[in-house]
Amino acid sequence: MSATLSTIHALESAGIRKDLPDFRVGDTVAVNYKIVEGDKLRVQVFRGVVIKRHRAGLRSTFTVRKVSFNVGVERIFMLHSPRLEAIEVVSRGVVRKGRLFYLRDLTGKAARVQDEKDR
Repeated sequence: MSATLSTIHALESAGIRKDLPDFRVGDTVAVNYKIVEGDKLRVQVFRGVVIKRHRAGLRSTFTVRKVSFNVGVERIFMLHSPRLEAIEVVSRGVVRKGRLFYLRDLTGKAARVQDEKDR
């Protein structure tokens, strides 16, 4: 039993990326993600607030929310995916919760997260 766990741990540790910045829930990030359209490969930037992080080793994900043309858009990214080119932390947010699902119900200025510099 422990031999299989050590094998799984070795496989997972080989795929974990170490070049990613430290970011938390509430931070505004710009995610550069590779998109394949036909035979072309381009990089698309998705900029929004991190509302959730799921920490599970190689299977870790994070959810980013933005409002585009008055429509809320959320996208879940695999943290250690090879399609993830870069994550840039635009600003640090000050929040007291681990999941910011309450932002889905808010609109306008109420949907903003307080910035660390404004404190």
